[in-house]
Amino acid sequence: MFAALGIFFLLGYLLGSVNFAVLVAKRHGVDILKEGSGNPGATNVKRVLGKGPGNLVFALDVLKGFAGTGLPHLLLRMEETPAADVHFTVCVAGFVGTLLGHCFSCLLKFKGGKGVASTIGGLVVLLPAPILIGAVLWGLVFLASRYVSLASLALGVSLPLSCWLLPLFTPLKFGPAQFWFAAAVAGFNVWTHRSNIGRLLNGTENRFVKQA
Repeated sequence: MFAALGIFFLLGYLLGSVNFAVLVAKRHGVDILKEGSGNPGATNVKRVLGKGPGNLVFALDVLKGFAGTGLPHLLLRMEETPAADVHFTVCVAGFVGTLLGHCFSCLLKFKGGKGVASTIGGLVVLLPAPILIGAVLWGLVFLASRYVSLASLALGVSLPLSCWLLPLFTPLKFGPAQFWFAAAVAGFNVWTHRSNIGRLLNGTENRFVKQA
């Protein structure tokens, strides 16, 4: 099991290190690390280059998270089916590797994006119901505030809450491993947005203004 954890973590990290914001912006003749906020993520690409390139980066980052987490799931299903907890843990290793690769890319001197889109892709595999609720909440908060960072924080915080509350009102069940994993994802999300939180509190965070 430990070998599988290491292998899928490493594969996820290498996949996550491929930064689509940098690649897409480069095709448009732009160094995204030097434009806008300097963050190599979908939001900054959308601000600098417009809706099309920004949405493309977002979709590719979601797909990256899905692939990094789903690869262990796919390969484990081809072998003798392991215990559910083991299966979940190995998929989490792929997810964590992908997320760390995205946020601390070895190809960008260990810089990277904030990992929201890749988190969504990975959680489609690991926690489909909580991430669906989180995605709806993201949309509502964004439409109400026009702050991408605030919407992303709301999504993250909703994950452990969903794992706790859904079993009380639905047939869905989440064990301690799923709850604490969701709580760790929420904590990591808050940490990667720490500068945004400061700007939100100071009233200096940039709103995403809809282009005419």
